[in-house]
Formats: sequence, C-alpha cells, structure tokens
Amino acid sequence: MSPPTTDASSSSSASPTPLPDSALTHGLKQRHLSMIALGGVIGAGLFVGSGAGIASAGPSIVLAYGASGLLVMLVMRMLGEMSAANPASGSFSVHAERAIGPWAGFTAGWAFWVLLCVAVGLEGIGAAQIVSGWLPGTPEWAWVAGFMLVFLGTNLAAVKNFGEFEFWFASLKVGAIALFLVLGVLAILGVLPDTEAPGAANLTGDGGFLPNGSEGLVIGLLASVFAYGGLETVTIAAAESQDPVRGVAKAVRTAMWRIALFYVGSMAVIVTLVPWDDPKIVEKGSGPYVAMLDRLDIPGAGQIMNVVVLVALLSAMNANIYGASRMARSLVVRGQGPKALGKVTGGVPRRAVLASSAFGFLCVLLSYWRPDDIFAWLLNMTGAVILVVWAFIAVSQLVLRRRTEREEPEKLVVRMWLYPALTWVALAGMATIFVLMLRQPGTRDQLVATGLLTVGLATIGVVRQRRAASG
Repeated sequence: MSPPTTDASSSSSASPTPLPDSALTHGLKQRHLSMIALGGVIGAGLFVGSGAGIASAGPSIVLAYGASGLLVMLVMRMLGEMSAANPASGSFSVHAERAIGPWAGFTAGWAFWVLLCVAVGLEGIGAAQIVSGWLPGTPEWAWVAGFMLVFLGTNLAAVKNFGEFEFWFASLKVGAIALFLVLGVLAILGVLPDTEAPGAANLTGDGGFLPNGSEGLVIGLLASVFAYGGLETVTIAAAESQDPVRGVAKAVRTAMWRIALFYVGSMAVIVTLVPWDDPKIVEKGSGPYVAMLDRLDIPGAGQIMNVVVLVALLSAMNANIYGASRMARSLVVRGQGPKALGKVTGGVPRRAVLASSAFGFLCVLLSYWRPDDIFAWLLNMTGAVILVVWAFIAVSQLVLRRRTEREEPEKLVVRMWLYPALTWVALAGMATIFVLMLRQPGTRDQLVATGLLTVGLATIGVVRQRRAASG
C-alpha cells in the first residue's frame, strides 16, 4: 500500500479538518529527484563562499569539509529513513510533529520557511549583481523582479515544470563541477599541456597544512557546515514524485557520496593547485574556482565561473520558492498557519507560492531600504536555522525509529547506520558546532538571533498546542 502523501494524515496529534481542495500531484520523476538532491546543495556557497574558508583554514579546509560532510551524511540518512517511511511535503516538520509534538513541527517548519524566503531574496540579489555587471546601468532590483516572475511561472504551473527547470539547472552545475574536477586532477598529474605536477608544495609549504592553527580550522569548519544547506529540499519534493518511497530512498543514497566527492574533492584540488593565501581566492568577482582556472591559464575563466554561479543562484531561487511553498502548505494543512495559504489549485499551492515569493522580494527591497538594521537582522536571524532543523531531525529520528520498528517495521526501507549510536554522534557534532559558533565573534550574533527566533516560534507553538488540547 502506498504511504500517504498528505501531511494531515501523518500527524500523531488530532488531525485538523482537511482543507477543501485537491491534493498535490505526483509529477516529479526519479531523474528530477536525483538532480534536485545533487543540485540543491551545489550553489554559490561552494563556488564563491568557500574562499573565506580556504583563507582561514588553508589546506586543512579539506578536513573541515570532510568533517562537516560526514555530519550532513548522517543527517540526510536520518531524514531519508523517516521520509521513506512517511513521505510528506512538510518533511522534517511533519516528522518533528509526530515524534515530539505539534509545537516542534510548528517551530521547525516556520523557521525553515523564513530561512528559505530570505535565501530567495539573497540569491536574487546575487544573480542581479552578476547580470548588472554584464549590462552596466541596469537596475538590480528590476533583474530580481524579472527572475521572480520567471520562477513564479514555473512554480505556479504544474510541479513537473519546476522539476524540469531544476533538472536542467542542476545538470549544468553538476557538469561544470565534474569538468572542474577532471581538469584539476589532470593538472595535479601534470598531464595537461604546459603544466607541471605541483606535488605537495602548496599543501605543506607557506605555513604548512594548518597555517592558522586550530583556530583557522574552526573558522573553516563553520564556513563549510552552512555550505551544505539545501539537501533537505529533496525530501520535500519526494512527496510529489511518482513513487515517493523509492524516490527518496534512491535520491538520498546516491546524493550523499556524490556531494561529498564534489565538495571535498573540489577543496582538495584547489588547495593542491593554488596557494591558500592567493588573493584571488577571496577576491570579489573571483573566488577559489576562478583562481584555479586562472592557474591553468583557461581563457575567460572569470566569465565562465560567473555563468556557472548565475545558474547556481537561479537554481537555488527556483528550489527555495518551491520548498517554502510546500512547507507553508504543509503547516496550514496541519492547522498551524492561515488557511488561505493551503488552497491547492491544479495540484499546486499557488497562494503559498505567491506568499513565499512576496516575502523573498520584500527581503530584496529591505536590502536597499534598510540594509544596516532590518535586513542585517534578518540575515543574522536565519544564520543558524539549518542547525536547528538538523537537531529536530536527529531527535525525531531517535523517537520515530523505535516507534516504527515496533508498529510498522516494513516501512523501514532506509535505515540509519548503527542506530542509535550514530544519531547521538550527530547530535554531539551539532552541539560542538553551536559551542564553536558562540566562541567566534563573527558567528555569535547569528547564533543568538537564531536562538531568539527559535524560542519565539517554540513559545507560539506551545501556546497553540495547549489551546488546541484545552479546546
């Protein structure tokens, strides 16, 4: 029997009256899910943002990305286990509600919705800056508005349109990074024309493997953790696939090792070929990938990477509008949001799509109107939300695994490795990252602001839960 894909039926609490609309459709294919899983995490954070981590950690950035990659693999395995057992467009929010209570689903869901909407705005701004650089004098806000209209169209139409857009966007990103890795390995081996094998000179020279000591490694670790955000979208999308159980199981299994290869492999190639203190690594408009391509004397390296980064940003905008709209609709179906956002027309929650896009565009306007206070506060508020979500995922998996083994063991088509030991290891890793964030001035404000957002949402969730219980 196919598992339910409507979130209202997944909750352990009393289910609210279903909204008077049709269900979400099942228009996503396995190839869509596979590319959403791969492409959702390969973004500007990797292509450009990794430069700051390299500048701090030096060659040891490979260890930082490896450690954070292991944590992400554990989190995705847990999420894959729960999502394969009970596919739902609310993903971890539904699992948190079933495991911990409605307040937890409310907190995780709305925090993630805010994160995705703010990310939509940031990605729009980044994409507009690239295009404005090609066409000087054109207003950036107009480009953002144009991008928003395009992705509104893809998300307001049938879900298969979103899937097709994301499939080709992700294919371009995956192809670009695969080509980058091939060129890098050939250069390291000295096979490319006019290149000499660098050996270990850049890994051991100029300060050694840990040029800035353990403190630099910590900064690199924190930078790498947040570069992995975006994988969660595949478990949201799985509920609208033709075979949710098989789809999410296969997507999670294949994506984890490929992403680790792309991330850790990229960092290893870059720090082997380029000195970690090369100014181009952190230079605006350049970045570590451009620095490596320049070393290989690839003509037009900067513009090539600008195109790749633009595709990455547009892909992330598309995916985040989709993820935010489905999360909002899921919350509404479970009685945890305004009913108007839950209406589904033609298999698509169009009002949720519009609301999520509008909030994202508001963030763009705030970046121009109030860049130093409201917009900066928004950025800090969402800075560590992904860690909060991961914590909810781990706690939920601890509870639901026991319950599922006891009541419905046949649903465990994906199993967390060495349960419960590795789940506790993952929670310990998250706690360590929280402590490290408190120690670093650059991330302390983010953690405090995210904490305030989480506590605020949790308080509202608890009050709502108590009122529902007493009513």
